[in-house]
Amino acid sequence: MTGLVRIVSMTGFARAQGEYGPNSFIWELRSVNGRGLDVKLRLPSGLEGLEFPLREMAAKIFKRGNISGSLTLKREVAGAIQPDLEVLEKVKRLAVELAASIPGALPPRAELLLGLPGVMRTACTQDESEDERTAMANAVKQAFAQALDGLAKARAAEGQKLAAIAKINLDEIGDLYCRACTEAARQPELHRARLTAQLADLLGNTQGLPEDRLAQEIAMLATKSDVREELDRLAAHIATAKALLADGAGVGRKLDFLMQEFNREANTLCSKSASTELTNLGLALKAAIEQLREQVQNVE
Repeated sequence: MTGLVRIVSMTGFARAQGEYGPNSFIWELRSVNGRGLDVKLRLPSGLEGLEFPLREMAAKIFKRGNISGSLTLKREVAGAIQPDLEVLEKVKRLAVELAASIPGALPPRAELLLGLPGVMRTACTQDESEDERTAMANAVKQAFAQALDGLAKARAAEGQKLAAIAKINLDEIGDLYCRACTEAARQPELHRARLTAQLADLLGNTQGLPEDRLAQEIAMLATKSDVREELDRLAAHIATAKALLADGAGVGRKLDFLMQEFNREANTLCSKSASTELTNLGLALKAAIEQLREQVQNVE
C-alpha cells in the first residue's frame, strides 16, 4: 500500500527545552485520541496569559486529539528573596476573615501564607521590565513550537505503524470475505438437503412431493438467507477503507464511521447464515473488524 506515511496517529509525546536569562524551562506534550481537538496547558504563575496564543499554535498543526502540555519553569535566584508586602497583607486579611467565619478553625500559619503563589518574589523578578517579560514569553513560545514539531513527528511515526497494522487487518477481512462468498454460494444446496431431510423424517420419503413445490420452498428459504447484498457492500467497504488509508490525510472520522458499516454487514451475515461454516466466518469477520476499529480510532 502506498501513502502509509500520510496516516497520522493521535498518540504521541514530545519534550523541548529552552532558556532566557536566568530562567530555564521544559515543555512536555502528550497526545491521545479524541473526537475533536482539545488542548489543555498547565502554565506557571505569571505566564497564564500565554495559554490562548499557545492553543492557537497547536490548532494550526493538529485537527484532532486530546493534547495536554505542562511547562516546568526553573528560576535562578539572582537577588534576595523577599515578600511582596502588598500581596501578603491581602492574603493574610482574607485568611483571617475566612478562619473567623469557620467555627473551630485555627488561625492561618505564616509559613503557609508565605508559600502561596505570588507572595514571595526575588528582587530581579520585581525589577523585570516589560521588554524582558516579552522576551521571556517569546522564548517560551519558541520552545513550545519545537515541542509541537516533535509531537507532530511522533504522531506521524506512530501513524506509519498504525497504518501497517490496519493493512494487515484489512487483508484478513478481505480473505474472510472471499471465503464467505464461496460458502454463501453453497446456501441453496444446503437448504435443499436440509429441507429434503426434514420432509423425509416427517413423511417417510419425499417421492410423493412435487418437484416444483420442493423447488418453491427451497427458493423461499434461499431468498430469506441470501447474503449477496451484504457481501457486495462488504466488498465496497473494503475498497473504501483501502482508498482512505492510501489517501491518509484527516481520514480518521471517515474510517471510524466505516467501521460501523463493516459491523452491520457482518452482523447481518451471521443472522442470515444457513451453515455453521458461514456463521463462523461471520464471527471471524466481526473479530477482525474490531481489531481494525481499534487501530482507526487513533487516526487523526
